[in-house]
Order: sequence, then C-alpha cells, then structure tokens
Amino acid sequence: MRLYLLASALLALWTPAPSFGGAVVSAFYYPWFGTPTDGGYAHWAQGGHAPPADIASSYYPAYGPYSSGNESVIATQMAEAARAGIDELAVSWWGRGSPEDSHLPELAAGAAAAGIEVAVHVEPYPGRTPETVLADAAYLRPLGVTTLYVYRAFDSPPADWAPVNDELHAQGFTTFAQTGLVGQAAAGRFSGFYTYDILTYGGGKLARLCNEAHAKGLLCAPSVGPGYDARRAAGDPRVKPRRRGATYDSMWHAALGAGADRVTITSFNEWQEGTQIEPAIPLRLGEYRYVSYDGAWGRHGVAAQDAYLDRTAHWASLFRRIRARPEP
Repeated sequence: MRLYLLASALLALWTPAPSFGGAVVSAFYYPWFGTPTDGGYAHWAQGGHAPPADIASSYYPAYGPYSSGNESVIATQMAEAARAGIDELAVSWWGRGSPEDSHLPELAAGAAAAGIEVAVHVEPYPGRTPETVLADAAYLRPLGVTTLYVYRAFDSPPADWAPVNDELHAQGFTTFAQTGLVGQAAAGRFSGFYTYDILTYGGGKLARLCNEAHAKGLLCAPSVGPGYDARRAAGDPRVKPRRRGATYDSMWHAALGAGADRVTITSFNEWQEGTQIEPAIPLRLGEYRYVSYDGAWGRHGVAAQDAYLDRTAHWASLFRRIRARPEP
C-alpha cells in the first residue's frame, strides 16, 4: 500500500516537461577492473590493498574481484542490467588505446545481445579538448555509440564546446555535460546536463536544476545513487549512508518529481566509491568486515545481494509510467 501511495503521489505531482523523447534509464559503468589473468588486480588493489581478500572497496562483489575483460562477467552484468530495467550503460572511457577502450568492443557486443544501448562517459583523459572529443565521436560511432556524457566538461570553456556540439548534433549525437551550472551547458550547446556527484547534488537540488534546464530547452538527466563510501579506496572520510535503501529511494523520488527526461545512476559498478548497485555479499576476512546490503528493503542474507537491482527495476518501471502519461 505504501508503494502504491508513493507512485500515485508522483503521478499526481509530476508536471510534463518539454517533449524530448521517451524515458531512458542509464547507469555509469566501469570496465577498468583486472585480475592476475590480465597482469594484475587493476583497481581492486588501489591504495595498497592486496586482493583477493583485501580489496579497495568497503563492499565485496558477489562474484569476487573480477576482470572486466571476462566474457562470462560481461554476460552476467548485461543480464543484471537488463533485469534492472536499465536501457543504457554509460561506459567510462579514457581515450583511445586506454584499457577501457580495449574492453569497449566486447562490452558493446554483450550489451547489444542483451538489448542495452552503450553510451560513452568521456573522462578527462590527458590532452582532452572539445576538438579531440569530436574526433573521438567518429572513432566510437562504429560501435553504435551515439550518446556522449562528458565528465568535467567545463575544464574547457563553453565557447569552445559550442561549435563542436553543433557538429556532433548534426551527425546525430546526443551530448550531456556533467555540471550543476545549467547555463554553462546551454552556452556550450550541449543537448543536456547530468550531475553524477551524488554528494554535491542531492535530491533537494534536482527540481531547480531540471526547471532551469527545461527553461533553456535542455534535457535534464539528474544522477541518483544508493550512497557513497570511498574510505578504503581513497581515504575519503565523507560517507553518504545507504540507510537500508532509503537514500536510493529518496534520490529516485526527487528525480522523478523534478520531471527528469532521463535518469542516470551513479553507478552500476564503481566499487571504489561505494556507489555500485551490482550485487554484493556480506563477508568478513581477517580483521575486516565488508559492508553489505543486508537490511535493504527488509531483505537479509542471500536475498539482499540483488536488492538494488530489483529496486532499480521498480523505479525504472515507475519512471516509464510517468513519462508515458499524456500531457494535459
């Protein structure tokens, strides 16, 4: 009954935004993990940790520290994303020739087999400029990539992005700037903006940002996430607790109430920052006890491992119902 009332309230309060197309649920995805078969525990060993027992995360993956190049891992992740109602994976990409680039073709093929689109999350790789991103788009297009999320877009001025975005849009690309300054995204002639950082941009800021975006004719793609905990990986003392799922629910509720055109999830599998929705298990190794999802939405033990995937499916379904609602 409580969920029904929440859904009804959202449907009643939602004000239709300008028509930008159908609802899209996208999740930021990281293809940068390695194991000894790849030459070492890439990212799992960050900060001096010693996998497989001691990893650079406060959480422990349900299938252990894995390789992003493993075919069975990719197939499992794509099945999980599809089950969670995720339409698109925005894949972290650090430029041509990077480890993330080498994994992209296999990942794109696995995503296509699962009916999931692949976008690219263009990271601030050395030497990145708007002009290099324009060239990157041509390089990425044969893999089916037509959506670009640009992290820290305004390391370059908006004026430098404007002609590049005009060209990208003419080529059929959709572009999003990571920012909380919507005016900059408009000046740079991006298609829209996303926030990514769920610490800085909590649910209370999303309605204002979406309103500003719609007033300027931009897509609003606010980022929601389950929490944040990077203490073991980076020593960051800041923590956004998951509150047994309440943090995730709160951010989704805010994004839908703000009239989001698409929802971006931070993240599918960024284990170092503890923002992942990928399955995790309770585990104690030596003196350290890894955090788990136990208690999320009343689930415990094995049933809690997939709690965030299932909850994502719930919110994705509600989002599509809201976006399909006829305008008055």
